[in-house]
Amino acid sequence: MTKHKNISRRKFIGDSCAALGYTTLFSSLINLKAMAASAMDNSSLISLGGDYKAMVCVLLGGGNDSYNMLIPKGNAEYNEYAITRSNLAIPQNDILQINPNTSDGRTFGLHPALKDMQQLFESGNLAFLSNVGTLIEPSTKTQIDSGSIRTPLGLFSHADQVQQWQTGRPSERTNTGWGGRIAELVQSMNANQDISMNISLKGSNIFQRGDIITPYSISNNGSIGINGFGKSGHFDALKTAALNSMLERDYQDVFKNAYKNTIKTSNDANIGFQTALDGVMEFNAILPEANELAAQFRMVAKTIASRDTLGFSRQIFFVQLDTWDHHDELLVNHANQLTQVNQALKYFNDVMLELNLNDCVTTFSISDFARTLTSNGNGTDHAWGGNAFMMGGAVKGKEIYGSYPNLAINKNVNINGNIIVPTTAADSYMAELALWFGVPASELETIFPNISNFYNTNSNVPPLGFMNMS
Repeated sequence: MTKHKNISRRKFIGDSCAALGYTTLFSSLINLKAMAASAMDNSSLISLGGDYKAMVCVLLGGGNDSYNMLIPKGNAEYNEYAITRSNLAIPQNDILQINPNTSDGRTFGLHPALKDMQQLFESGNLAFLSNVGTLIEPSTKTQIDSGSIRTPLGLFSHADQVQQWQTGRPSERTNTGWGGRIAELVQSMNANQDISMNISLKGSNIFQRGDIITPYSISNNGSIGINGFGKSGHFDALKTAALNSMLERDYQDVFKNAYKNTIKTSNDANIGFQTALDGVMEFNAILPEANELAAQFRMVAKTIASRDTLGFSRQIFFVQLDTWDHHDELLVNHANQLTQVNQALKYFNDVMLELNLNDCVTTFSISDFARTLTSNGNGTDHAWGGNAFMMGGAVKGKEIYGSYPNLAINKNVNINGNIIVPTTAADSYMAELALWFGVPASELETIFPNISNFYNTNSNVPPLGFMNMS
């Protein structure tokens, strides 16, 4: 009987801490780590002052077929695309043309489901990064074919590639992410040290996990907290009374007291978090119906709107939309997924404009990998380099960054005739976002160990130039 009680107690504490995501048990350790980082380049962090910035990472889980998202539209390049993609090609007349400020002479467009994203692009609020992927060092088809270059671990594997996009470390398997490592550098900028600056709408994730910091998980309806605490139902009321009795007691055992204080402080923080969210007025922007990604964005926006009440000047959010692994029925399923993304981005952009925070919030996409250029019959398989999007007022929009590849079969940019080798490293993409967020250039190598293979951290120019750093 005693054994069962001990297990229940441990499970209770573990479940509570997992739901609350972050507690002041670790606050002093985080502060020490942040102080050490600040001491390395104190002026860079302090110069940011009390301004607000947020990054929103959008994981398209499963591997987005992004060469059917950003598509060649001009006659010559479209013909190559259509031959390669065969039965998966989007009809040329259906492609929504975009007009980048800088042109390489080719014409591009978007999937017909992305009408709002087309308008966001044309208005300068959205940009694309082409042929980006996980790399350890710059790589060519010839080097890969000869085996003379190091390639990411588990290339083409869902588990490995989605992990590497979140860790920024393609040469190793690790359980800490670049969002978590950034948070440990800048968490001290927030007045609130009781709640993690890393907020997840999809539970635990590697991207937001650091050596000490963990994401604070919330749902589409708000803070999670201890199940049933403070609710009015008979059983919940009994549970609340029992928990309050436990949390108000002073234990002689120092370890029991530490556990109690941890849970009490976390529960208080959870109540404060939910109270702040409840104080946010509903937005004028209309939330798309039955759109899971938009629902996540709504709660991100409510949290951002609560930033002053909660005491945040820096936050990193994680949202996720799954089922992009389209080995079959690609045209229908991909169109449905892109429709959700299109609606959700339009909604979130409208809300940020409504809050007058568009310049302060940058949304960006990641995905396991792109898909094979050729059809497997009715879908596509795992590939490598693909296209990403960035949205927000600080993004230098209406541009396609990177180098859009030639999509003809057997060109010198693809292996096996249908897998594109990335020409832009994910490290460069991530490092640019980190610099905008306030990470000193001197700290980039601690976050992205391979960044010096792609970018001179002593340079006074950003890696890719898609963010306005001022």
